[in-house]
Amino acid sequence: MRAIIFATIISILGWITNGHAENASREKCTCDPKPGELQDNGAWVAVRDYFVVEDDTGERFWSWSEAVGEQQVRDLGLNPDDRRLALTLRLAQQLMGAPRHLGQHPGGFVLTHDRLDDLVPIEPATMADRQVIEWDKDDIEALRFMKVDVLALGMLTCMAKAFAMIKEHKHEDLELSTIPQEDPATYAMIRKADTLGTFQIESRAQMSMLPRMKPRTFYDLVIQVAIVRPGPIQGDMVHPYLRRREGKEKVEYPTPELEAVLHKTLGVPLFQESAMKVAMVCAGFTGGEADQLRKSMATFKFTGGVSKFKDKLVSGMIRNGYSPEFAEKTFSQLEGFGSYGFPESHAASFALIAYASNYVKCHFPDVFCAALLNSQPMGFYAPAQIVADARKHGVEVRPVCVNHSRWDCTLEPIEGADRHAVRLGMRLVRGLATAEAARIVAARADEPFVSVDDTWRRSGVPVASLVELAEADAYLPSLRLERRDALWAIKALRNEPLPLFTAAAEREARAIAEQQEPQVELRQMTEGHNVVEDYSHTSLTLRQHPLSFLRGDLAKRRIVTCAEAMTARDSQWLMAAGLVLVRQRPGSAKGVMFITIEDETGVANVVVWPKLFERSRRVVLGASMMAINGKIQREGEVVHLVAQQLFDLSTDLSSLAERDGAFRPSTGRGDEFAHGSPGSPDSREKAPPGVRSRDMFVPDLHIDNLKIKSRNFQ
Repeated sequence: MRAIIFATIISILGWITNGHAENASREKCTCDPKPGELQDNGAWVAVRDYFVVEDDTGERFWSWSEAVGEQQVRDLGLNPDDRRLALTLRLAQQLMGAPRHLGQHPGGFVLTHDRLDDLVPIEPATMADRQVIEWDKDDIEALRFMKVDVLALGMLTCMAKAFAMIKEHKHEDLELSTIPQEDPATYAMIRKADTLGTFQIESRAQMSMLPRMKPRTFYDLVIQVAIVRPGPIQGDMVHPYLRRREGKEKVEYPTPELEAVLHKTLGVPLFQESAMKVAMVCAGFTGGEADQLRKSMATFKFTGGVSKFKDKLVSGMIRNGYSPEFAEKTFSQLEGFGSYGFPESHAASFALIAYASNYVKCHFPDVFCAALLNSQPMGFYAPAQIVADARKHGVEVRPVCVNHSRWDCTLEPIEGADRHAVRLGMRLVRGLATAEAARIVAARADEPFVSVDDTWRRSGVPVASLVELAEADAYLPSLRLERRDALWAIKALRNEPLPLFTAAAEREARAIAEQQEPQVELRQMTEGHNVVEDYSHTSLTLRQHPLSFLRGDLAKRRIVTCAEAMTARDSQWLMAAGLVLVRQRPGSAKGVMFITIEDETGVANVVVWPKLFERSRRVVLGASMMAINGKIQREGEVVHLVAQQLFDLSTDLSSLAERDGAFRPSTGRGDEFAHGSPGSPDSREKAPPGVRSRDMFVPDLHIDNLKIKSRNFQ
């Protein structure tokens, strides 16, 4: 039945978007963020070296609504008394929130019975046969136009690709509506918080909550999806629900009517529907008033809309026999929805996709890895982390190969086993166009390439594309060419092959080299340099983790691994270090920063209190590699390292290219969010005549420094 309804909705939306109804997408007003303001105003008043202001302040401020203080300017090495700099910062602050440009609100449709342009001005969108309303989406809502938001989820794309792979390689026909329900193995994996890459329950907060919630049924997942939201957190609903679920607090209902409304959520109103029913049953709200209450909760911005219902709600509950204390507590819980309240139907829909993604990960980890990589960019984690997690689950991951990789990641049978390996696709090669990858795949259909020259001649791709493949080490798996050997061979090629040699190659049915070069023995890259290049050109590595090369030096400084930190006893003091993967500073956490770091043994969860964050802002927001001195806090299976001191170890990564395989860890996994500089230049190229003062980096210099780009979530 659900599948029929879903198909019907898709058909209707297709009918609408294909122009069979009077409709147009709404526009949204994009307000000026501070980086743009600093850049624009800096150029306007000709601030000296304004790019330093733009780039460095971007790494030092968590929220662009923050004012730039005098001390923070001095910390950046700038002079706060400089007239032009002060003017730039003051102008930027004044422009905060001002409209900058209009953009399309994807998935937002306005429907009318008659001609839409009789009511509102419209203009053509960039996409053919699409129109955009010139008014802002909030203004459309204020005027009570009929509007429909079509929610697009990247995980639905991932699931569609996963089901297609399962059908092709595993010979099972699965859909969202036919996945086995209430699978014990899937819920066991979820209870262990082994949910990296899955839908909704993959974030740091969700992973911390799962061992406490211990979901065993689908409705447990519905609550799990809804409870880690600003509304329930600010309404003080999370901890009462967990205490009651764990049996530490008795569930009491003042009246049978309230029990009928809240018995599924143990007396805590977690959903918008619950809040509406409480208002109607306990305070005498009419259906229209309850709907107004729902609308005031259904917002992503705190507007204080719920507060105007306080007197009616509290007085109505007291009039119906509830105590004033209980009425005030109920209102404070509902007021938390003013930040963001989740409807139960929405939570159930999300829970279905969350369960499906976890089921696929549990039973088909190879398929899940490939489908997730093919659906990027999406989700909480970058490809490096996804690949590392798949390898931890026993999935064999094979590198990008010019003779075996397609554009997407694919599954390859493992000889002598009924499992499959994941072959990384050319989509991961930075800078390689889809069309060039398609030409390479088509050219090798009948016969694999035997050399770089053969690849160039038969595929017809430009030399620049071959360089991108060589820098991604795509010639090593099948042609056994190291990076420098492949790049050296490419240097002998030109933009187009000579016609004489092309004709000879066709006649002889084999590759005919245009020139015979003497054999040279190039000095190969160190293991550390190869890791830097892997991250630079594919954003991940299948070699050793970067910190494995530094482990000896870290051990001498008594810095433990992340695995040792997360298994230490409660209240133990220690120092751990790792690459900074994710920074989170949710609005409901009262300024607390949550950081995830990673080394070759796994990840560690770090808590940074607001005072420490202000003292070490430069380290927290600017470090690629960080050391944390702190105390272990353990609550059941949830472990955090509460930071007392923070140290920036980013400079330690600068020596990575000089390291070889001196320090080998027990497991070698890739890390996340790495963007290194391009590799060293070819010796036959002349050095550039000079470096412009505004160049942030120069590709032809030996800048072999691994740079980690973290993901920041508010």
